[in-house]
Amino acid sequence: MYVSAINITLSFAGALVFHEMGHFLAARACQVPVTQAGFGWGPKLFGFRFNGVDYQLHLLPLGAYIRMDMSGLQRRPLFQQLFVLLAGIAVNLILGAIAWGTFFGTLNLVLALGNLFPLYQQDGWKTGMVIFRRVFRRPSPLVEWSFTLSAGLIGLILIMSALFSC
Repeated sequence: MYVSAINITLSFAGALVFHEMGHFLAARACQVPVTQAGFGWGPKLFGFRFNGVDYQLHLLPLGAYIRMDMSGLQRRPLFQQLFVLLAGIAVNLILGAIAWGTFFGTLNLVLALGNLFPLYQQDGWKTGMVIFRRVFRRPSPLVEWSFTLSAGLIGLILIMSALFSC
Protein backbone atom coordinates (compact mmCIF):
# COMPACT_ATOMS: atom_id res chain seq x y z
CA MET A 1 0.00 0.00 0.00
CA TYR A 2 1.62 3.24 -1.19
CA VAL A 3 0.92 6.12 1.18
CA SER A 4 1.77 9.67 0.14
CA ALA A 5 1.75 12.77 2.33
CA ILE A 6 -1.40 13.97 0.56
CA ASN A 7 -3.11 10.61 1.18
CA ILE A 8 -2.14 10.73 4.86
CA THR A 9 -3.38 14.30 5.29
CA LEU A 10 -6.67 13.84 3.45
CA SER A 11 -7.36 10.45 5.05
CA PHE A 12 -6.69 11.81 8.53
CA ALA A 13 -8.84 14.90 7.96
CA GLY A 14 -11.63 12.86 6.39
CA ALA A 15 -11.67 10.26 9.16
CA LEU A 16 -11.85 12.98 11.83
CA VAL A 17 -14.57 14.96 10.08
CA PHE A 18 -16.70 11.87 9.42
CA HIS A 19 -16.24 10.76 13.04
CA GLU A 20 -17.50 14.09 14.33
CA MET A 21 -20.31 14.14 11.75
CA GLY A 22 -21.50 10.89 13.31
CA HIS A 23 -21.78 12.59 16.71
CA PHE A 24 -23.36 15.68 15.12
CA LEU A 25 -26.07 13.77 13.25
CA ALA A 26 -26.81 11.51 16.21
CA ALA A 27 -27.15 14.52 18.52
CA ARG A 28 -29.51 16.19 16.07
CA ALA A 29 -31.53 12.97 15.73
CA CYS A 30 -31.89 12.82 19.53
CA GLN A 31 -32.72 16.54 19.74
CA VAL A 32 -29.56 17.41 21.66
CA PRO A 33 -28.48 20.96 20.73
CA VAL A 34 -25.08 21.25 19.00
CA THR A 35 -23.42 24.62 19.65
CA GLN A 36 -20.08 24.32 17.85
CA ALA A 37 -18.32 22.19 15.24
CA GLY A 38 -14.66 22.66 14.50
CA PHE A 39 -11.72 21.24 12.65
CA GLY A 40 -8.15 21.69 13.87
CA TRP A 41 -6.44 23.28 16.85
CA GLY A 42 -4.81 26.61 17.52
CA PRO A 43 -5.86 30.03 16.29
CA LYS A 44 -9.14 30.25 14.42
CA LEU A 45 -8.64 30.93 10.71
CA PHE A 46 -12.25 31.08 9.63
CA GLY A 47 -15.69 30.67 11.11
CA PHE A 48 -19.36 31.19 10.44
CA ARG A 49 -22.70 30.56 12.14
CA PHE A 50 -25.45 28.49 10.51
CA ASN A 51 -28.65 27.13 12.07
CA GLY A 52 -27.42 28.00 15.57
CA VAL A 53 -24.08 26.19 15.20
CA ASP A 54 -20.69 27.96 15.12
CA TYR A 55 -18.48 26.27 12.52
CA GLN A 56 -14.74 26.91 12.88
CA LEU A 57 -11.55 26.08 11.00
CA HIS A 58 -8.31 26.29 12.99
CA LEU A 59 -4.67 26.59 11.93
CA LEU A 60 -3.35 23.12 12.81
CA PRO A 61 -5.25 20.23 11.14
CA LEU A 62 -4.93 18.01 14.20
CA GLY A 63 -8.31 17.03 15.49
CA ALA A 64 -11.95 17.86 15.15
CA TYR A 65 -14.69 18.40 17.69
CA ILE A 66 -18.39 18.86 18.27
CA ARG A 67 -19.64 20.81 21.27
CA MET A 68 -23.13 19.97 22.36
CA ASP A 69 -25.37 20.77 25.29
CA MET A 70 -24.09 18.13 27.71
CA SER A 71 -26.82 18.78 30.26
CA GLY A 72 -29.33 18.27 27.45
CA LEU A 73 -27.61 15.01 26.53
CA GLN A 74 -27.66 13.85 30.15
CA ARG A 75 -31.44 14.35 30.28
CA ARG A 76 -31.96 11.98 27.35
CA PRO A 77 -32.65 8.24 27.90
CA LEU A 78 -29.58 6.05 28.35
CA PHE A 79 -29.92 4.53 24.87
CA GLN A 80 -29.89 7.96 23.25
CA GLN A 81 -26.87 9.06 25.29
CA LEU A 82 -24.94 5.98 24.21
CA PHE A 83 -26.12 6.42 20.61
CA VAL A 84 -24.73 9.97 20.49
CA LEU A 85 -21.47 9.10 22.27
CA LEU A 86 -20.76 6.01 20.14
CA ALA A 87 -21.96 7.38 16.78
CA GLY A 88 -18.49 8.60 15.76
CA ILE A 89 -16.97 5.19 16.44
CA ALA A 90 -19.75 3.52 14.46
CA VAL A 91 -19.09 5.80 11.47
CA ASN A 92 -15.36 4.99 11.59
CA LEU A 93 -16.07 1.24 11.78
CA ILE A 94 -18.41 1.46 8.78
CA LEU A 95 -15.90 3.51 6.77
CA GLY A 96 -13.11 1.11 7.78
CA ALA A 97 -15.14 -1.83 6.46
CA ILE A 98 -16.09 -0.04 3.24
CA ALA A 99 -12.50 1.06 2.57
CA TRP A 100 -10.94 -2.21 3.77
CA GLY A 101 -7.36 -2.69 2.58
CA THR A 102 -6.66 1.01 2.05
CA PHE A 103 -4.85 3.49 4.24
CA PHE A 104 -8.14 5.35 4.79
CA GLY A 105 -9.81 2.12 5.91
CA THR A 106 -7.00 1.26 8.30
CA LEU A 107 -6.95 4.77 9.73
CA ASN A 108 -10.69 4.64 10.38
CA LEU A 109 -10.37 1.30 12.19
CA VAL A 110 -7.50 2.62 14.32
CA LEU A 111 -9.46 5.77 15.14
CA ALA A 112 -12.52 3.71 16.12
CA LEU A 113 -10.53 1.33 18.33
CA GLY A 114 -8.53 4.16 19.90
CA ASN A 115 -11.72 5.99 20.82
CA LEU A 116 -13.06 2.91 22.62
CA PHE A 117 -10.29 3.03 25.21
CA PRO A 118 -11.28 4.75 28.46
CA LEU A 119 -8.82 7.60 27.97
CA TYR A 120 -9.93 10.89 29.48
CA GLN A 121 -12.38 12.72 27.19
CA GLN A 122 -12.38 9.97 24.55
CA ASP A 123 -15.68 8.38 23.55
CA GLY A 124 -14.99 5.19 25.52
CA TRP A 125 -14.35 7.20 28.68
CA LYS A 126 -17.49 9.30 28.24
CA THR A 127 -19.55 6.16 27.60
CA GLY A 128 -18.14 4.52 30.71
CA MET A 129 -19.00 7.57 32.81
CA VAL A 130 -22.59 7.55 31.55
CA ILE A 131 -22.94 3.85 32.34
CA PHE A 132 -21.36 4.15 35.81
CA ARG A 133 -23.57 7.09 36.73
CA ARG A 134 -26.63 5.14 35.65
CA VAL A 135 -25.59 1.99 37.54
CA PHE A 136 -24.82 3.89 40.76
CA ARG A 137 -27.70 6.36 40.19
CA ARG A 138 -25.32 9.24 40.95
CA PRO A 139 -21.74 10.33 40.33
CA SER A 140 -19.27 8.18 42.29
CA PRO A 141 -15.89 9.94 42.51
CA LEU A 142 -14.02 6.80 43.57
CA VAL A 143 -15.37 4.73 40.68
CA GLU A 144 -14.96 7.56 38.17
CA TRP A 145 -11.36 8.29 39.16
CA SER A 146 -10.54 4.59 39.16
CA PHE A 147 -12.02 4.25 35.67
CA THR A 148 -10.18 7.35 34.46
CA LEU A 149 -6.81 6.18 35.80
CA SER A 150 -7.30 2.58 34.61
CA ALA A 151 -6.43 3.41 30.99
CA GLY A 152 -3.20 5.08 32.02
CA LEU A 153 -2.27 2.12 34.20
CA ILE A 154 -3.08 -0.38 31.44
CA GLY A 155 -1.06 1.69 28.96
CA LEU A 156 1.89 1.81 31.36
CA ILE A 157 1.74 -1.96 31.90
CA LEU A 158 1.67 -2.58 28.13
CA ILE A 159 4.63 -0.28 27.53
CA MET A 160 6.62 -1.83 30.38
CA SER A 161 5.89 -5.36 29.15
CA ALA A 162 6.95 -4.40 25.61
CA LEU A 163 10.17 -2.79 26.85
CA PHE A 164 11.18 -5.59 29.18
CA SER A 165 10.10 -8.60 27.12
CA CYS A 166 13.21 -8.42 24.94
